Amino acid sequence: MELGTAGNTSGLMLKPLILSKAQPKLPSSRMATSLQNDRLLRALLRQPVDRTPVWLMRQAGRYLPEYRATRARAGCFLALCQTPELACEVTLQPLERFPLDAAILFSDILTIPDAMGLGLSFSEGEGPRFARPLRTATDIARLGVPDPETELRYVIDAVRVIRRELAGRVPLIGFAGSPWTLATYMVEGSASKDYARIKGLLYEQPELLHQLLDVTAQAVTLYLNAQIAAGAQAVMLFDTWGGILTPRAYREFSLAYMTQIVAGLIREAEGRPVPIILFTKGGGAWLEEIANSGCDAVGVDWTTDLSDARRRIGARVALQGNLDPAALYASPERIRQQAAQVLADYGAGSGHVFNLGHGIQPGVDPERVRVLVEAIQQFSIPYHAPLSPANLR
Repeated sequence: MELGTAGNTSGLMLKPLILSKAQPKLPSSRMATSLQNDRLLRALLRQPVDRTPVWLMRQAGRYLPEYRATRARAGCFLALCQTPELACEVTLQPLERFPLDAAILFSDILTIPDAMGLGLSFSEGEGPRFARPLRTATDIARLGVPDPETELRYVIDAVRVIRRELAGRVPLIGFAGSPWTLATYMVEGSASKDYARIKGLLYEQPELLHQLLDVTAQAVTLYLNAQIAAGAQAVMLFDTWGGILTPRAYREFSLAYMTQIVAGLIREAEGRPVPIILFTKGGGAWLEEIANSGCDAVGVDWTTDLSDARRRIGARVALQGNLDPAALYASPERIRQQAAQVLADYGAGSGHVFNLGHGIQPGVDPERVRVLVEAIQQFSIPYHAPLSPANLR
């Protein structure tokens, strides 16, 4: 039966899959390196910091000439992701330019569907595409949970290499796509403007969509735990397309599975907590429910007022965000003004990680990024009570 077509789906349901793969072993104490800068981790746990930490979504990317040079050497985007040494090189590039407070693993959210056998490729100007998208109930029933140490070994090895090369300079953030966001690509086969196939599946065959989301949630949980075991010191779930759902559908088909993942994640490694960040683009209406997921921090995009977000959930979780990425096309003075406004919107105290409301766009001048990062360093200090350097690493 074609996905999203009419018919009785009761015979298509499979029993929920049970995780049978062994959970990854945590790093030994010998691997642990004392962090020289742990502002990010402290802020995500709403602990005192001396200034607001800053990192940026897509801080390693096409706006950097050194990234474009490394990608050219790799030959293609997938080869760049699948070569741990090159993924490490790209991860570290923005840290060599800017005084950022975290590194984020360079990879792609679609590594899991690719490992499930869907055949991922990238076309210049067209984005990701799957050679074998999910079109039938049989396609979904055939899916298995990839073993991160085999099918996704290149990602886990990249985490290990990056941790080694960082040598405690800043924390490393691991990440994955949310089950709903992964499912949109797996069913549509590529990026979509109307999400006709995945929404058709949601409304016509919801049990079948739950089957897909369940196996994907299991895969994401194993994948993130493997990243933590390899050295990721915080992890983030990107729910890029959760905002296209109705409130009821968001709770059932997106947030429920992210909550399931949060409950299954390793929460302590190397003697310290591993913070979890949830980010739903366009999710401002559901902040309270996202905060109830068990996460430590909620990402906020630029369509939500940060002061309102803090009023609503700031007593329970940290907040991350939320400058409009397009502000980086403005003049340096305007960028400084916008940065100062975001800091003022959040106000005094810890629990804020400065970021964009989504990723850096390819046409941004790297010097504008420098202006932004240095502005956050300068302007955020008065929002934090004086702390003894001995209390900060």
